[in-house]
Amino acid sequence: MKRTNDAGVYQLENGNWAYRVTWRENGKKVNRKGTKDEYGNPLTTKRKAIQARNQILYQKEQQPLPKKILRRTFAEVYNEYCETGRSGKAYSTIRKQDSLWRNHIKERFGKKYIDEITVAEVTDYLSMLYYEEGRAYGYVEGFLRFFYLVFGQAYARDYLDIDTYNKLCVNKDTKIKMPKMKVDEETEIVIFSKEELKKLDEYFKGTNAETAYMIGRYCGVRINECYGLKWSDIDFEEGTIRIERQMQYQEGMIKLVSLKTRNAKRTIYMAKPLQEYLERLYFQKEEWEKEFASQRQQNQIFIEDIDGKLVSCLELVNTLPNGKRQSVNSMKYHANKIKQKLGIHFKYHYLRHTYGTALADRNTPPHILCNQMGHGNINVTQQYYVAVSRRAVEVLKHNLKVL
Repeated sequence: MKRTNDAGVYQLENGNWAYRVTWRENGKKVNRKGTKDEYGNPLTTKRKAIQARNQILYQKEQQPLPKKILRRTFAEVYNEYCETGRSGKAYSTIRKQDSLWRNHIKERFGKKYIDEITVAEVTDYLSMLYYEEGRAYGYVEGFLRFFYLVFGQAYARDYLDIDTYNKLCVNKDTKIKMPKMKVDEETEIVIFSKEELKKLDEYFKGTNAETAYMIGRYCGVRINECYGLKWSDIDFEEGTIRIERQMQYQEGMIKLVSLKTRNAKRTIYMAKPLQEYLERLYFQKEEWEKEFASQRQQNQIFIEDIDGKLVSCLELVNTLPNGKRQSVNSMKYHANKIKQKLGIHFKYHYLRHTYGTALADRNTPPHILCNQMGHGNINVTQQYYVAVSRRAVEVLKHNLKVL
């Protein structure tokens, strides 16, 4: 193929001519080649190729200029997000965002113009939090999500041009990333051994937290989900529990609120020991309504439900026979007691880890386990299979010693 010295114009092997032209559009580089003019005729001469190329460039020059970027500070963008972009967000999410902003980010970035903040500046800040201040890796990830959120708000409001936004949040080679994880970072799934579970079974039997323990042990629910369960969420005929709400303290009051994520709303299949336990409890409840009628009436309180209506605490699964409502704080006493009495570091969330790992160990398909756990990302679910693999390696090492 014969080339000419004219940039962007060259001759083809068949004797006709062609052109190439490059421009940027929506932050991306666009390349275009052509062998015909605007009427669809072949470019038979060099002159015609130049004319066709110039025509394309002229059309691009006549396009309207991009919108003028309005300048806003980081604080102004965040405040605007709080006013217009947080409707429907979970209360816990709002509190976490405000905490990160008020206690950390505001002082460092609040007065800076949003279009002046660089990738390097944010990356250095995340590294400082993780390496120098020793913040947990998962905690620092919350800062990363915060920056993505505010930069996204700025782009949506025309405070950032597309090239800057892509550089900050989209382009995998340039965007803000988490610091490299420390070698000794604690990311393992914590599970209870069979011996520990046996001790825990014995400890919780007959306590005011037995029901919550059984639900955590055999359903792997989060503690707020457990205490938000109503008897109407349980279908004994189908053997399922619907997870539709959670219990939270908001502004000093206990409320039943929406789940944090859409994936958290799910239907869990009960294990046989749990279903038998809850069925016995349900029939006992009918006896308690007669035996403790006066006490239940006196101890009854009403809690705001997700629809804004008031619901009696007597409708909650985790309510004592005398009608006293239980909450997430009910488990704190037992965690301390278990540490002292059994030497086991007990966290309710470890029951969730144990449940998920047990199902992974029994070759439950990942997408099914993901659904039962209420994960929003299958990669989170995969951690349970990794935990099983690590345990299998330890068994392998032990077996090799006795060969």
